[in-house]
Amino acid sequence: MRFSYLGPRGTFTHMALMQISSDEGGHIPAIDVPAALRMVRNEETDFAVVPIENSVEGGVNATIDSLSNGSGLRIVAEMLVPITFVLASRGPMDLSEVKRISTHPHAWAQCQNWIASNLDDAIHVPGTSTAGSAKAMADGAMNFDAVLCNPLSAEQYGLTVIAEGVADNPDAVTRFICAGREGTALPERTGSDKTTLQVQLPSDEAGALLAMLEQFATRGVNLSRIESRPVGDSLGRYQFSIDCEGHVEDERVQAVLIGLHRTSPHVKFLGSYPSAKQVPVKLRPGTADQDFVAARDWVSNLLGK
Repeated sequence: MRFSYLGPRGTFTHMALMQISSDEGGHIPAIDVPAALRMVRNEETDFAVVPIENSVEGGVNATIDSLSNGSGLRIVAEMLVPITFVLASRGPMDLSEVKRISTHPHAWAQCQNWIASNLDDAIHVPGTSTAGSAKAMADGAMNFDAVLCNPLSAEQYGLTVIAEGVADNPDAVTRFICAGREGTALPERTGSDKTTLQVQLPSDEAGALLAMLEQFATRGVNLSRIESRPVGDSLGRYQFSIDCEGHVEDERVQAVLIGLHRTSPHVKFLGSYPSAKQVPVKLRPGTADQDFVAARDWVSNLLGK
């Protein structure tokens, strides 16, 4: 199997990929998230591993938008990676010498308080990834003094760690997904699953968001993430990226999809896959598969079928 991922080697994304594939010969780094997903669409790789959500910063817009635009993709797995950062440079240096720091914008945001307390005049030089900044420094880039990266990147690229534990939140976690082409076989349901959807709201219709959310609420399907993103064709038109608890084989999730299909102008199914935490979904009374089957049988009996 060939996996594209947000590279270069040593990124948090690479660490997530190593959870599902230890064969580094099939690991192909991409310059950014859209490129990693594009490689799957172009059949250059079989799957892509990219970040989708951070416990501090929320959704990763580049991933959400890339999933919703272009040919269909199918999410088959998710991985969680604890996020730790160090400040590293090409050699020993005092913190007072650090004026320009390169890293990914999400990493910068997760270390802002530490930077304000210790490097209040340092400025951010955006990088495509934390490891990308570390590699650029190792390759001789001189437009910044230090990088924020994970300890593995600092080690792999031979950098000197000048400060450890620089993250504001030591419990920060990033969620990653593994996506293949549309038509990739669905993972079997486990009882602890997620389903990811893209749902567009009708335009100029009062209560459209409430009507969409009611499709989930009335069937006892909990949302674990919901984020709005512009459709992109005109102002005021939005679609929602949604993770809900359950698998498309679950009766209650199927009922949600039927309801959304009836009431929303566009619904995109992006996959059902095991939750990384593997905590069984707690069902509300009346929402188990047998409850839906019994209700259908009752109606069939009324119709004499």
